[in-house]
Amino acid sequence: MTATTASKVDGAIVDIQAANRTLDGASATEIVRWAVDTFGDGLVMSSSFGIQASVMLHLVTQVKPDIPVIWIDTGYLPPETYRFAESLSERLNLNLEVYQSPMSPARMEALYGKLWEVNDVKAFDRYDYIRKVEPMQRALRELGATAWLAGLRAKQTNHRKTLDVVGVQGDRHKVLPILGWHSRDVYNYLQEFDLPYHPFFERGYTSVGDWHSSRPVSADDEHDRDTRFRGLKQECGLHLPQTPEEAESLDSSSL
Repeated sequence: MTATTASKVDGAIVDIQAANRTLDGASATEIVRWAVDTFGDGLVMSSSFGIQASVMLHLVTQVKPDIPVIWIDTGYLPPETYRFAESLSERLNLNLEVYQSPMSPARMEALYGKLWEVNDVKAFDRYDYIRKVEPMQRALRELGATAWLAGLRAKQTNHRKTLDVVGVQGDRHKVLPILGWHSRDVYNYLQEFDLPYHPFFERGYTSVGDWHSSRPVSADDEHDRDTRFRGLKQECGLHLPQTPEEAESLDSSSL
């Protein structure tokens, strides 16, 4: 669903529809180069250091080695994720910007309980806003981001199927270089550049986030993200529009 309006970034008009036409059929590297040329120092990227994180981290830093890499540390990631992030940061010499919630996990649990144990979308939404969405919004503001590179793929969720390579989220542009990639494209890229999957890949995980809300894939899962949030929803809110009407995360039954 291509945006039909142009938008302004640092005084320059970016025609979203024209940009998507221009980038139709472009390689992921060409898309990254377009973003670097278009947004310059206003360009950042995000990484969860999840199963396939090394693809985007390698792809983007080959074009812009010093790009700020935003990592939202929820305080509940598996130990393997922290070690994976450390290893990739050293290998790729990442310009890593780590952001966390100002509310510690202990304080959150004291005030609200263990929100991930409540079988309720609203509880997950509160958790996600405290631990992920607020820190990401703060990171984008403090880093002066005008555009954001992310490794979303259309195959991951129903919401992501509706996205374009170039879009707008809030008052920033969003660029998705590997939106059209399949799992085999990810595998081939990892093999070509001798890059690792997250250690949980060998345990049957196709997506991994916090230790309490991730599980291995099963035969009944239609999307990688069905293995997250107890199957109640596919999005944590980071990649959803933040208007008052759209800020609530999508639950899987309404997609």
